[in-house]
Amino acid sequence: MSGLVRSAHRVIQGCVKNTGIASALVSRAQAPVKRDFTRGIWHMSCSKRMDGAAATSLLHNHSNICSCGCGLKALHTKGERELVEFLTEEIVAERKAQKLKTLPTEVDGFKVTGTGAEVLLSKALKDEVINVTFNVNHTVDSDDFGEGDVQPEKQEFAEMRSKPQFEVDIVRGDTTLGFTCSFLQDPPTTNADEYNDIFGIDEVTLYKGEWNDKVYAVAGDVLDGYLYDLLMNLLEEKGISNNFVQKLSDFSTGYEHAAYINLLEGISKFTIGKQ
Repeated sequence: MSGLVRSAHRVIQGCVKNTGIASALVSRAQAPVKRDFTRGIWHMSCSKRMDGAAATSLLHNHSNICSCGCGLKALHTKGERELVEFLTEEIVAERKAQKLKTLPTEVDGFKVTGTGAEVLLSKALKDEVINVTFNVNHTVDSDDFGEGDVQPEKQEFAEMRSKPQFEVDIVRGDTTLGFTCSFLQDPPTTNADEYNDIFGIDEVTLYKGEWNDKVYAVAGDVLDGYLYDLLMNLLEEKGISNNFVQKLSDFSTGYEHAAYINLLEGISKFTIGKQ
């Protein structure tokens, strides 16, 4: 898409950039965002909880039962017992709601490397490497809860999606052209012939070697409009298109959900005393 066409739509997206990109961090760190609602509400609409008898049955199958009669190894308090009972059924419900049972090792030609909450997507071109990095912590949100005065149990809940801020580094030798990008909030509806970006540039930087706090960076919302469009075109040529960013969100959603389930299982094992 040409820079002229993009420029024509910068006016349409101005209000979105003012609330999205203009409020982004000038630093390369991502600010945490609090969840809008609990996951318990999320899978009320996609799976049934286990009843108390089923949960208790699973719990009492645990070996090395504690001598105090609580039914679980090293589990002595009411609070610990209730926590493990809840986690048992919560894990089952989350696994039923899980869309990606196996995470892909490649996203749109980019190889995937995950370490904890950090994800790296990397692709080597002729004389450069394109690295896309993001962190899934505090990235999950939901579009809405439904409209009107519909009772909560009758609403169709939106899927919780991960839309992380992400870094795009174009590396040539020891020099890196770096972009911090984020998803635009509620991109405006346009005609079929119009081009509408689902993400934008928060900041741009250029540096040699490793990045540090002394490296100069400019915010995306103060760039010349035409320069901003040309940089967006450059990203698209490197594979960072609307289509790729949507796939990035799909992968991040599945990756974050798997990490959440692992956290629940870890808390359960910790509470039981089985490290």
